[in-house]
Amino acid sequence: MSKVRSKNTSPELAVRKLVFSLGYRYRLHAKNLPGKPDLVFPGRKKVIFVHGCFWHGHYCRQGRAPTSRTNYWLPKLEENKKRDQAKIDQLAALGWRSMVIWQCELQHRERLTESILDFLN
Repeated sequence: MSKVRSKNTSPELAVRKLVFSLGYRYRLHAKNLPGKPDLVFPGRKKVIFVHGCFWHGHYCRQGRAPTSRTNYWLPKLEENKKRDQAKIDQLAALGWRSMVIWQCELQHRERLTESILDFLN
C-alpha cells in the first residue's frame, strides 16, 4: 500500500486538465484546509475532491469491497468514508462549498463538465 499515491493520481490529473481547459484556475492541495482538497478555488471558497471509487467506498462497480480479508478491509473503507464526511463538514463550517468527483464519473465527460460548471458558477 505504500505505492498508493494520495496526490497527482490519474483521475486527479484528468480533472485538473478538464477544469483548466474550462478556463478556471486553482490551487492544489491546500494544507491550511481540512482534508487538503485536490483543487481549491480561494476566491469562490469552493473545493473539489477527486476520490478513487475503491479507496473512498463509492457504490459502483469499481468501488466494490474485496471479498477476502473483509475483517481488515470493511472497517478501513468505512473509516475512510467517515473521515471524508468529517472533512467536508469542517469545510462547510468554515464557509467553503465542496464537490466530490468520483473516479467512475470520468467516463462521462459531458456530464462531468456540466456538473463542474454548475458547481463553479
